[in-house]
Amino acid sequence: MPIRRFGGHRSLVSLSQTPKLSYGYKKMNRSRSGYRVFSANSTTACTELAKMITERLGVELGKSLVHQEPNTETRVDVKESVRGQDIFIIQTIPRDVNTAIMELLVMAYALKTSCAKNIIGVIPYFPYSKQCKMRKRGSIVCKLLASMLAKAGLTHIITMDLHQKEIQGFFSFPVDNLRASPFLIQYIQDEIPDYRNAVIVAKSPSAAKRAQSYAERLRLGLAVMHGEAHHSELDMADGRHSPPLSRTTIGHTGLELSRQHSTFFHLCLSVMMAKEKPPITVVGDVGGRIAIIVDDIIDDVEDFVAAAEILKERGAYKIYIMATHGLLSADAPRLIEESAIDEVVVTNTVPHEVQKLQCPKIKTVDVSMILAEAIRRIHNGESMAYLFRNIALDD
Repeated sequence: MPIRRFGGHRSLVSLSQTPKLSYGYKKMNRSRSGYRVFSANSTTACTELAKMITERLGVELGKSLVHQEPNTETRVDVKESVRGQDIFIIQTIPRDVNTAIMELLVMAYALKTSCAKNIIGVIPYFPYSKQCKMRKRGSIVCKLLASMLAKAGLTHIITMDLHQKEIQGFFSFPVDNLRASPFLIQYIQDEIPDYRNAVIVAKSPSAAKRAQSYAERLRLGLAVMHGEAHHSELDMADGRHSPPLSRTTIGHTGLELSRQHSTFFHLCLSVMMAKEKPPITVVGDVGGRIAIIVDDIIDDVEDFVAAAEILKERGAYKIYIMATHGLLSADAPRLIEESAIDEVVVTNTVPHEVQKLQCPKIKTVDVSMILAEAIRRIHNGESMAYLFRNIALDD
């Protein structure tokens, strides 16, 4: 008869007398250490990225029903148990941004009330990321959205190329801001003939750091455009001059009244005078070379089209646009097709199949590989540093 130890004491217990775990307990124990991947989109086009990620992970997409009621309310029904599991919600953002946000919030809250262990949002393109600074009598909507996601139950977010890296400080939980630049750089090396004769272009001074990061890794030259056609976020009123100065003069001495009149005069003068900008200038040589404009978001393409025309005038013989998020709103496909732009390369963080049908110049780079690897590493508790190798600080 074998000798068994329990709590440091020797005991003679036969194997036949040892209590055995039931099959049901074993199954529950395995499920507690597992994970599920759900898609929070109600449209078929937006679930393509989720299917590609689950195929790479070798798992099935979680069973759920996301739909809109006749009165446009969002309803989410989770069709399987998620108790004690790590849940990843993949949410790509279509043109109807607010509906997609509501779908994500409702699904996160449904999983929270279903006792999910961790709820991780996989949001490749984070909406409202451009509204991350205070404007005159405005609000920081990105901060509001971060608070809503935390309240709904999210405990972690995986995203890609936030418009401003400081957005990560809006969240009360971890944020992994992945980069698409390795995939876009690989595309440049594989798909652009004679890319060694190219120059990386920043279409505004605010994009110079990103362009410099690309140029250094590709060992190419750098050019920066600036001038009156580009309106930087820094030029927008930020509310630092509101409320306006008081014009009440009762009870003030003559000297104070004179100072107030002087201040008021200079304020009015600065408001009336238009902010003058120099004409468009390209700092750097693009003559006889391939121009590659890099940015994080391409939405309204008027600035890109204007930049392409200037680069053509300066002697560039081919023009490429590289961006992570291809929103391509409004008439973007038509404007690209009629412009001097030769090719627009974006990732599949945002669905744009309709735009590709309208404009064959639009090409797509798949980033599902890095998103799937991020999910695997987070679930297994592995370091994320490998996904940021060779990434510059300004990228």
